[in-house]
Amino acid sequence: MPAGSSESKTERATPKKREDERKKGNIFQSADVVSAFSILAVFAALRVTFPYLYRYLSNFMIRYFSYTASKGALTPDLSRDILREGWIAVLLVSAPVLLASLLSAVLAAGAQTRFKFSGEKIKFKLSNISPLQGFRRLFSLRSVAELLKSLFKIAAIGYVLVRQIRGIVSRCIAMMFGDVAQSAAAVLNAIMDLVIQMSLVFLVIAAADYLYQWWEYERNLRMTKQEVKEEYKQLEGNPEIRGRIRQAQRKISSRRMMQQVPTADVVVRNPTHFAVALRYDPEKDAAPVVVAKGQDYLALKIVAIAEAHRIPMKEDRPLARALYAAVEVNEQIPAEFYQALAEVMAWVYRLKQEGEGT
Repeated sequence: MPAGSSESKTERATPKKREDERKKGNIFQSADVVSAFSILAVFAALRVTFPYLYRYLSNFMIRYFSYTASKGALTPDLSRDILREGWIAVLLVSAPVLLASLLSAVLAAGAQTRFKFSGEKIKFKLSNISPLQGFRRLFSLRSVAELLKSLFKIAAIGYVLVRQIRGIVSRCIAMMFGDVAQSAAAVLNAIMDLVIQMSLVFLVIAAADYLYQWWEYERNLRMTKQEVKEEYKQLEGNPEIRGRIRQAQRKISSRRMMQQVPTADVVVRNPTHFAVALRYDPEKDAAPVVVAKGQDYLALKIVAIAEAHRIPMKEDRPLARALYAAVEVNEQIPAEFYQALAEVMAWVYRLKQEGEGT
């Protein structure tokens, strides 16, 4: 038995584990959410377009049924015109419903999966047609949950249907003696009330199913402590990952260092190759502190920031090279540089006094 196979999965899935599962197409989503939004979209489209569809179909039926009262013969050309306009009518009537259903299904599914597409799910696998695997899935916890969900759907929708139909039937006698248009409007309003109630039921079921799918997905993704350790070792051993980490760390360090340049009192530079920014506060620092240093491109960037903030710059090639090689950022200079830096700081103080004098 492999090591860790009997260990319980108690750890949350790592980002790498989640990304690997997403690449395999293992993304949790609720089909009920898609169904609920599709139903709402379809009936919303019908509610908005119904007056137009009603007028269009009425005119269409009146115009073509009137041909039965005419004495003219049904010619091939007229037949083709009727057939063509019939297909156009079908497309115009069904297009809003079909587009609403398609768009809502794509958006509802895409919102859950972040529009991630993977071809792994459509690949042929023997396990998909294995009787043993099918038998296991039949008696799994998921199958039980799906059965309970289906039973609840049937019960809830059946209750809503029976209740609404009873209300319609109780008004049927009154409709028999009323105006046809008013009766039709009353029936349509009752149907729309039924749709709204059913949609609310579907939304409640969809919300519950979404939470269950998320819980089951997280439970299946859990890892053992050994799996987490092995994954960490793999990431640490991957040269590409290590390179990315070091690159990110260098960027963060460089950005933070550049933010400290305006706090410097002086920049010691070798005209283009080296630049070291120093800060000295006698009340806080026992010796000058290197707040930033750079070579080539970074050196030019430090110089540019120093110029923008009017920080004095002293050109001293040996000192700039020595400081760059011997002192790290945010460290105080060693004792062997005290004399050289004392002359530089005295020069800086003279510049400040001259500036204040003018």
